[in-house]
Amino acid sequence: MEFLNVHINLRKVSRHTSPISSSASSSSASSSSHGRDPADDQVDTSDEFGTLSGDLGSRRAYRKSSPGIQDQCFQEEEEEGEKEKRERRKPYMTTGSNTAYWYFLQCKRLLKENKLQEALDLFSGDMLKRERLPPEEFNYTILIGGCGRAGQLKKAFRLYNDMKKRALVPTDATYTALFNACAQSPSKHAGLKNALHLEQELRRNNYPISTITYHALLKTHAITNHLQACLHTLREMLENQHAVTQETFHYLLMGCVKEKEIGFRLALQVWRQMLNSGIRPDAKNYNLLLRTARDCGIGDPTTATYLLLSPDGEGQKSRRKSRRGSKDPIDIDLLERQLFLQPGQDGTSQFTADRKADKGSAQVTGAEMVPYSSEPDVDHGVVVEEGPCDSLSCQLQTPNLLDLFERKSRAVVSIGTVGGASDRLALIGGGQGFLEKMASSDLRPDLRTLTLLADTMEPGSQSLQVLLREAKQHKVKLDVAFFNSVIYRAAKAGDLDAAKAVLPLMYQRQIKRDVQTYGCLALACDQKKEGLQLLKDMEDASLRPNVQVFSALIGRASRRLEFIYLKTLLEKMSELKVWPNEVIIKQLEFASQYPPGYDQFKRRNNYLIHIDGFRGYYQQWLKSMPAIQGEGTEQTEGHAGTDGEAGTDLAPPQQQPETDGLSSEHINLKVASRFASRKANMQRSTASF
Repeated sequence: MEFLNVHINLRKVSRHTSPISSSASSSSASSSSHGRDPADDQVDTSDEFGTLSGDLGSRRAYRKSSPGIQDQCFQEEEEEGEKEKRERRKPYMTTGSNTAYWYFLQCKRLLKENKLQEALDLFSGDMLKRERLPPEEFNYTILIGGCGRAGQLKKAFRLYNDMKKRALVPTDATYTALFNACAQSPSKHAGLKNALHLEQELRRNNYPISTITYHALLKTHAITNHLQACLHTLREMLENQHAVTQETFHYLLMGCVKEKEIGFRLALQVWRQMLNSGIRPDAKNYNLLLRTARDCGIGDPTTATYLLLSPDGEGQKSRRKSRRGSKDPIDIDLLERQLFLQPGQDGTSQFTADRKADKGSAQVTGAEMVPYSSEPDVDHGVVVEEGPCDSLSCQLQTPNLLDLFERKSRAVVSIGTVGGASDRLALIGGGQGFLEKMASSDLRPDLRTLTLLADTMEPGSQSLQVLLREAKQHKVKLDVAFFNSVIYRAAKAGDLDAAKAVLPLMYQRQIKRDVQTYGCLALACDQKKEGLQLLKDMEDASLRPNVQVFSALIGRASRRLEFIYLKTLLEKMSELKVWPNEVIIKQLEFASQYPPGYDQFKRRNNYLIHIDGFRGYYQQWLKSMPAIQGEGTEQTEGHAGTDGEAGTDLAPPQQQPETDGLSSEHINLKVASRFASRKANMQRSTASF
């Protein structure tokens, strides 16, 4: 009994202090020592708590053998690096659970900051690839609008095609953004082609186009196409019973700007139709009318007189018809016939014959010719018919065609020959009358209006004072483009003193001069002293003369055949590394040629005494100077904007790329041809001698 008690106690102690294997070995040893079978003394301990963990308690480490898990440490390091880079680039990214509308707001914010590429990366990289969110229609529309404003037509239509592949339905905002992208495209041909394809697609799908989308289509045709296409779109608008507003006529006036020969007459006809439709013009319409007066002509005076001054019987009939219940406020057929009437066609020939027949019998009371130009050899103006008037203000009142369209003016008999922009401005009241007309319509001139008036009014201090007074009255802050326009008009008139008189006004208003300011002044620098002083002033102002400034100076010097002055300018171009363009080369080619029939051995010409020295230096100069290709005109000659708005800010001269130029072979051919012509001239002169 004592032996059994000792054995049981030993088993209890070993159960708490050693594993099961050691307990089994000890029990087998004790049983064998006493001659017993171990199986008889073995106790079942599987039901007791803690007995099965004994085998696992001795393990010190656990190794994971999966290859993916073994490389997890390296993947985590790479993900942390990418995450830090992404957070530095996009600090607004917080979590990965964003919605499509959240991405829409982020893209909208980036586009307002002119960060188009970041918005595209956010949409394609984060939304589509990283989070795999299904995009909505507004995500594509906001990006298409941003691409259109940036002039990236291909990206806009690539987004539109991707949108259709995802079975998303475009809305009116999408089509409006696409048409605006076509209008803002740098390539007008590509913009028109895509716009026509999109318009045909809408017609095939019988999609109901809204008024805003029609206006975008009108803008596209006005910028990339012609006025007749705008009228066809207007006809479709009226057939679909869309309202005609000020914006509609805004794009029609924009289409008139493309017609350089008769654009001003077309704009006046569109203006009269707008007034007859009961629509009051806004400030944008007035600006576009000024732009057509600056950039476009009026065409044949007889045709203009017939269309603008003759009694509009057909128009009155159409207006009576519209008042009796006609759906369309505009007779589009009549408007199209009047706009595209050719000289000597239909009523113009009959009108001319009636005028010749009634010329001697017509009694005009107090008829006078109101001049519109100071040139004595050209008859500019209109003949007006007026009743008895004793007041001085009535006698000095200038006829205004805008008042005539509103039936507030005296009877204008005819329109004379209209020469320049100031003459066309005088037909609508002149600068002061135009501003008074805007004031009567409760409209205020803006900076664009005043800059356009500076481009069209007669140069002089009186016109400048009128514009400065209006700017002060309406609190318009003038910029450097306005003063550049004033300097340009004075310089083109050949008045350098009047052009320089604008510079103190710029200094008083703390407006810094730019390269274009000196480019405008260069147009009036005829003497060598004036041109070199201009270059010195630019150097003092830390401004580098560009190719347009030298083009203006070389043009004035080549007209006066000042070869020493031309050689000095070429040396300055070499010193400043200003490469010539095709305009400068043509000017120098003109200056380096002998006059036709000139024989230097028979008579002496003081103007051509230095031509041989200049020709030799010019040939060496051509070999050492690379040329850039650009068929541009003198600086500040191009005023027209690209967006169809009444943009009058003079475009700053752009530096041409140096690599895209005339090849050395082309220049060598020119030099060789000049050598051959010079040799032939010498042989002919020797033979005659």
